[in-house]
Amino acid sequence: MANTSGFRAITLDDIKQARELLKSTITLTPVRKAPPTFVVPGTEVWLKCENEQLTGSFKIRGAMNKMSSLTPEERKRGVVLSSAGNHAQGVAYAAKVLGVSANIVMPLTTPIVKVNATRSWGANVILHGEFYDEAFAYAKELEREKGYIFVHAFDDEKVIAGQGTLGLELMEQIQNLDSIIIPIGGGGLISGIASAAKAIKPSIKIIGVVSDQAPAMMNLKNGEPVVERKKRIATIAEGIAVKNPSYRIYETYISKLVDQIVQVEDNEVAQAIVFLMEKAKTVTEGAGAAGFAALMSKVESLDLGARTCVVLCGGNIDLNVMSKVIERGLRQEHRLARMTVITDDLPGNLNRITSIMAENRANILEVYHDRVSPELGIRETRIDLLIETASAEHIQKIKAALKDQGFKV
Repeated sequence: MANTSGFRAITLDDIKQARELLKSTITLTPVRKAPPTFVVPGTEVWLKCENEQLTGSFKIRGAMNKMSSLTPEERKRGVVLSSAGNHAQGVAYAAKVLGVSANIVMPLTTPIVKVNATRSWGANVILHGEFYDEAFAYAKELEREKGYIFVHAFDDEKVIAGQGTLGLELMEQIQNLDSIIIPIGGGGLISGIASAAKAIKPSIKIIGVVSDQAPAMMNLKNGEPVVERKKRIATIAEGIAVKNPSYRIYETYISKLVDQIVQVEDNEVAQAIVFLMEKAKTVTEGAGAAGFAALMSKVESLDLGARTCVVLCGGNIDLNVMSKVIERGLRQEHRLARMTVITDDLPGNLNRITSIMAENRANILEVYHDRVSPELGIRETRIDLLIETASAEHIQKIKAALKDQGFKV
């Protein structure tokens, strides 16, 4: 494991100093009880709506604390960093406030909403590399060539202390908190929150959540081997898609302060985004909803206690992605279904199919009629439908009605 020398664990005083520095900049984000339709027996569930933070995520906390610590000489040199979005916006905003030039390397695959938002704060955005690791390498190259100050997204004491201010807020806003559920990417957020929360209440449980596409921190916690991933990670929770863990973050914080780590899949995250949007009236990005996804899908394995809080850490979702996420989430809840019907290519069959849908109170959203696919017989046609349904039982009822009329489903 990597050497952690020179990397000091932050203290509660560090976090309190950060809060004093940030109090005129950041928003005190609200905590709200989970919607009454969401019930965890024996546990009161709260949401920390950090998706409502300035720049749309918690990242402004660590970014501003780090940028404010730079000397006048360092500020003149300017900063460089790599980011898939939220850290970029946090640093760009801080740079604008402090009058520092910011050079931000973002992967070519970064959602355009995050690229545009970063540029809107006046930063110089450089699109480079197919995934984060390539952007990071190029940013380090610019640091060497240009003499910029590198601002790491999580592997930095000032950044972690800034993120820890969220933990201070939580402990003050919710009395007698027993557990906190926090998404993990690089580990800066959970390290900061855990440092604050455990210093105030050592018995509190800290539960981390990783994407199943980037489970490195969970593997370390469970004593399992970490498999290095060469390819770009494809997940809707791109904000926590960190392939290679920081071993010193793990050794200094996570191994000591985090009690449990679980993983969630994209379908579970999509379902959480849809639930939070529809029932809690709040918009989260994939990473921001990961903690709630764990609560929805892994609740039986979590040590929650009588009162828990889920950190909704970001809300910068790409609108082009949102429609796909909503469809996937609704399909998980059996409120949307894609159905393929094969029938003889005869006049009136499409009308028969739509009549069956109407009789079973299924709303047709899309229809695609295919007569030429090579897998079809000469006299066959294929009809693909996207339908709005009420439940898994409703879908099965519609399928049975179609089959009763001689259609292949």
